[in-house]
Amino acid sequence: MASHRGYEKALSMLRTLPRVSLYNVAPTPNFVKKSKRGRGQHGGDTHGAGNKGALARQSYTRTGFEMGNNPYYLRFPNEPYYIGQHLRRQYPPLSLGQLQLMIDTDRINPKKPIDLVQICNTGLYKINVSGLHYGVHLTDDGADNFKAKVNIEVQWASEPVIAAIERNGGTITTAFYDPRCLHALTKAKKFLESGEPIPKRMIPPEDAIKAYTDPKFRGYLADPDKISWERLVLAQKYGYTLPKIEEDPDHEMLTARKDPRQIFFGLEPGWVINLVDRIILKPTDPELKEYYKG
Repeated sequence: MASHRGYEKALSMLRTLPRVSLYNVAPTPNFVKKSKRGRGQHGGDTHGAGNKGALARQSYTRTGFEMGNNPYYLRFPNEPYYIGQHLRRQYPPLSLGQLQLMIDTDRINPKKPIDLVQICNTGLYKINVSGLHYGVHLTDDGADNFKAKVNIEVQWASEPVIAAIERNGGTITTAFYDPRCLHALTKAKKFLESGEPIPKRMIPPEDAIKAYTDPKFRGYLADPDKISWERLVLAQKYGYTLPKIEEDPDHEMLTARKDPRQIFFGLEPGWVINLVDRIILKPTDPELKEYYKG
């Protein structure tokens, strides 16, 4: 009977006491936790580096070392393709399919001229000027599905891309921008808020003059009459009827062009834009006027 009463007493205590868990378990009496690990025996652990040898002692060979053999960079010391690679201008690609998607999702308004400012403002295209990015390379991916009629300015485009845009009644121009102008174009709002005067565009470098004066490339420095002729030649080559821009209701938008020294549509070099007061400050000094126009 005594054992039965003890059994019931133990059950009644378990019903009232909390469950055993980490927060109510007391440590062992007189237990002292060591503050740090001891040295151990035989020099301690190897910490995953193994026993002896170069790997255990972290004595790795230098990059490119071939165990005494003549290394690769000495066997083939000259690679002409990579000469000046760190100085070459880079053009991040943007496909016609991506451009059509930007237009369909209302990120770009096709009723206005499209340049680097509108493309960067979509948030879907990035330009790293410090990484030698000099603008947009418009590629022909999605050319068959491109249906928009646009007036677009890019920095590099191939012949199929030009044909795809002009087939829909649009126009395309390839233009060069120097790094200072690219900083202003890629972050237009930040630049205009800085209060700096709009810089004038520099002329292309010597190795790019030929491209931007070529009417086949639709260069912004090419003769407009020669560009009109090349539009007709390209239409005959690809077998489509060239739409007449003169009779188009969007004729003014399609023929809008920047001055060779201009970087923003509607804003001249030398102007200071005050976004807070919504005013434009224009230079009055004759020397400044001559500088920004020359």
